[in-house]
Amino acid sequence: MKSLTTILAILSLVFMASCGPKRYQYDGPEVTQIIVNKGARKMYLMHGTEILKSYRIDLGFAPEGAKEFEGDGKTPEGRYVIDRRNPKSAFYLSIGISYPNRQNVEAAAAAGRKPGGQIFIHGGRRAQDRDGPDWTAGCISVSNREMREIFTMVRLGTVIDINP
Repeated sequence: MKSLTTILAILSLVFMASCGPKRYQYDGPEVTQIIVNKGARKMYLMHGTEILKSYRIDLGFAPEGAKEFEGDGKTPEGRYVIDRRNPKSAFYLSIGISYPNRQNVEAAAAAGRKPGGQIFIHGGRRAQDRDGPDWTAGCISVSNREMREIFTMVRLGTVIDINP
């Protein structure tokens, strides 16, 4: 009888856990590419040629041009991949961009500089900042609510094209 009670208790806990909120799940079409248009301050999650979602973004504090070296405040330009996920980011949630690549490292070294790194798409943009200036150190920022959605939709290895 005691084992039956234990089994029933475990089953009821499993059932209750499965009834919780599903806000961190995504079962729609795969995000096959991320496209960032720096000039328009827009980011698109794509499935093939179909736009699944679009977001207004904030960029590095000196957004014109491609990132060249550490501390320049620019957001990189070019083709990269999503290479890491950080559920404990200082900016709510974040997904990492594979900057710097070999070309970025070589170009910075030729100028006697370091290329920098730690470029992410992350939360942290407050509602009152939506029309304000770019502020990150080179990352791409969206609202926390939007970042929750992006975090669930985008997988490691997803290509990201960052255009001027």
